[in-house]
Amino acid sequence: MKFGMRKPSIRKSTAARTSVKRFIRHNLGLKAPRGYGWITNPKKYMYNKIYNRTTFSIFSLFKKLLK
Repeated sequence: MKFGMRKPSIRKSTAARTSVKRFIRHNLGLKAPRGYGWITNPKKYMYNKIYNRTTFSIFSLFKKLLK
């Protein structure tokens, strides 16, 4: 498990936003409502919950500095 700051990857973020799987899921309406991750994939839900609490983004630092 990672602790500390996450490194942003432009390649990965654009790939996730322009994937065929995302396009099909959004157009057909096959998405589960927000907060239902524990039903669809409980293992991934727990990992992401811990990961998001133990790491932070460089962009969140910029937001705090600009406030």
